[in-house]
Amino acid sequence: MTEPQVWVLIGVFAAAIFGMLTITSTLFVRVIRSEIGGLRGEMHGIHERLDRLDRDINALMKHTFGIDRD
Repeated sequence: MTEPQVWVLIGVFAAAIFGMLTITSTLFVRVIRSEIGGLRGEMHGIHERLDRLDRDINALMKHTFGIDRD
């Protein structure tokens, strides 16, 4: 353990491990953020569709039964 080459190899190995850990965690965070963003967009679309469905049902209720449901 006194040879300089051993310490250089230990340092290179440690730097490589640290670099791979950094890259992996950064890419993982990016994937999670993009998936959450996509899910938010999908939820917004579902919300709009439910609003339209509610509007259509209210119109059918008014037309069919002659009542005002507010």
